[in-house]
Amino acid sequence: MKSFNSIKYWIFDLDNTLYSGKTKVFEQVDKRMSKYISDKLNISVEEAKKVQKNYFHKYNTTLNGMIKNHKIDPDEFLEFVHDINIDFLQKDPALGKEIEKLDGKKIIFTNGSRKHAINVSKQIGIDHLFDDIFDIVDAEFIPKPLLEPYKKLVKKHKIDPKLCVLVEDIARNLKPAYEMGMKTVWIENDEPWASKFSDSEFVNYKTNNLSEFLKKINLAKAA
Repeated sequence: MKSFNSIKYWIFDLDNTLYSGKTKVFEQVDKRMSKYISDKLNISVEEAKKVQKNYFHKYNTTLNGMIKNHKIDPDEFLEFVHDINIDFLQKDPALGKEIEKLDGKKIIFTNGSRKHAINVSKQIGIDHLFDDIFDIVDAEFIPKPLLEPYKKLVKKHKIDPKLCVLVEDIARNLKPAYEMGMKTVWIENDEPWASKFSDSEFVNYKTNNLSEFLKKINLAKAA
């Protein structure tokens, strides 16, 4: 873990990364997407689910597919799909403690909205620990893993990729970061679309417990 001593930029994905995917928060977002598509295209929810998954795999996000094919208002989409109940999400003092100890700038990098990231991080009790949220609007609606949002993030914060680490639950989203020179950490999970490519060379580290992983980094630095 000494290899993390030089890190000055800590970039974290949001959903299923800063909280456990077992909480099923994103499952609510997923259902809201289906409802939005069903209403907007006047099709059944079943048909909407097919459109949703097709766009996700083809365009990296459902939103990107809806923008390209149906000229929707992206802000309306983001507001609708993130209108969910996260009251059940519990505070995570262990994670907060370890994030706070990290030296350098800490940023949330999400294909979701800033509002959603604020709501979730507040609910977990870690919102005050981040220097910025770089969301899909900042990325001009170009999603990870396309290279453009990574470049925009690096430019905005004057990041040296060699002094940066990206933590993600979707393995493929680590590839551009790795190719830019960043260290990469994959949050282990069983979702086929998220775990695909998890054994690739662009995944430097794997963990199923982010707070414990960060604790090891902090202990190594203190030693």
